[in-house]
Amino acid sequence: MRIASLLPAATEILYAIGAGDSVVGVTHECDFPPEAAGKPKLIRPRVDPSAPPAELDRQVRELIERGESIYAVDAELLTRLAPDLIVTQDLCHVCAASPEDLASALSRLPQNRAPRVLTFTPRTLSEVWAGIKEIGEAVGRAADAQTLASALAGRVAAVERAIAGATSRPRLLCLEWFDPRYCGGHWVPEMVRIAGGIDPFGKEGEPSYAMSWERILDSRPEVIVLMSCGYNAERNLEVWKSTRQPAGWNDLPAVRAGRIHAVDANAYFSRCGPRLADGVELLAQLLHPEIAGASGESSKERSRQVLTLAANSA
Repeated sequence: MRIASLLPAATEILYAIGAGDSVVGVTHECDFPPEAAGKPKLIRPRVDPSAPPAELDRQVRELIERGESIYAVDAELLTRLAPDLIVTQDLCHVCAASPEDLASALSRLPQNRAPRVLTFTPRTLSEVWAGIKEIGEAVGRAADAQTLASALAGRVAAVERAIAGATSRPRLLCLEWFDPRYCGGHWVPEMVRIAGGIDPFGKEGEPSYAMSWERILDSRPEVIVLMSCGYNAERNLEVWKSTRQPAGWNDLPAVRAGRIHAVDANAYFSRCGPRLADGVELLAQLLHPEIAGASGESSKERSRQVLTLAANSA
């Protein structure tokens, strides 16, 4: 089978269930596992991913208002690769290519060679695990996918059991974008709850949305996680330091306590793939270090990737 993955999370899943060798084309953002980055790129953005948050938001909104796609599909390459299966999504047209982006490219393929299009659109962790199994069935790796999904669900359940005895649940602000300011959406609020925190803004299974500085200040967060979609920890910290905070910011409990953490959003929060289980474990470590302290090589590696701002340095 020849597979084209138009979603970084799907690429991770395909490799995790042993179907990586069947992947013939990916997107410009498919960078995990590292070998996926060497595959032909079927998707390129029509915006500048390196632009400052406000400028990138403007470019995206401008394209959307004109009714244009944010991504361009390489129709000629798609034709040459001749995939049997294309995995895409229809959840966030800002984060990845959608079925609509494929329309013109697919129309150029011979009717007798039209690939199957599988849409992977989870909104919760359980839907992510179910989607892993669906992808596994589609590529002939049902048993491997079942094993992976069960293991991931088991790890998340273990965190929930460990945190059950916590005496407090800190208020956690998840910033999915800085300018304008967006809270975490879809599976992120669920991750916060399981990890033993209270998300004052996000709603489980629902999209992220813009927030005012006034609402953020009023929420008095005790922990803040910088998880801008598409950014790793270093980029999150770099952009945050150039973001102007409002009066009263330094009085927030999270700032005073030095509990502002920049994380690799691509790895652990933005992508609906296997590493969301790592994200739950990471949040638990940040929220309840006395209960969910780093243990094992994977936990230690995640901890090394977290960049924490010193108290009142935000």
